[in-house]
Amino acid sequence: MSNKYEAMCIVKADLAEEEKKALFNQVNDTVVKNSGSVTDGVVWSEKRKFCFPIKKQNDGVYYLLNFSLSEPQKISQIKEVYKLNENILRVLITRKDK
Repeated sequence: MSNKYEAMCIVKADLAEEEKKALFNQVNDTVVKNSGSVTDGVVWSEKRKFCFPIKKQNDGVYYLLNFSLSEPQKISQIKEVYKLNENILRVLITRKDK
């Protein structure tokens, strides 16, 4: 039985379009490499201004990813990969109700 999750990633707004596409592909691939399946991945909001700076950035692009994962312990590995990417400012992964 697999659980459904939602990940909200805030990425740097000053990335070129090609860099954003590559980053979004990397975000999706990380889930797949950890034996998950991506159901949906969309840009939730283009270039939003923050209330306070995050890692010296004043605005960012919000990327929303829906995925399912059969092994909940893999979430920590996915978060760790996201933390290592300097273009990802913040990540929040939540479990969706069934």
